[in-house]
Amino acid sequence: MKPAVIGLVGTLVLAGCNTASYDGPGLEPIPGSITYSGQPRTKLTKSPPGSSFPHDFIDQYGRQVEETYIIQPDRSLIIAHRQYKPIRFFGD
Repeated sequence: MKPAVIGLVGTLVLAGCNTASYDGPGLEPIPGSITYSGQPRTKLTKSPPGSSFPHDFIDQYGRQVEETYIIQPDRSLIIAHRQYKPIRFFGD
């Protein structure tokens, strides 16, 4: 009985997992994003499609933002992740 319960719980846990897919449009750009005014004019030719890179900036409200971009096969960029970092005062 116990192995069946453990197997059922394991199956349910694995069924709840899913892989991240970046085939969609990604997050909407905000002021400060690389893609805010459209795709960059220069194409990233040295980086392979599927690779990612970070971009840090301050948004229009003074918050520090870190975005992660993924290079698509057509060399366009999508925003895969955005994180707002807490505002630190006096070096805290």
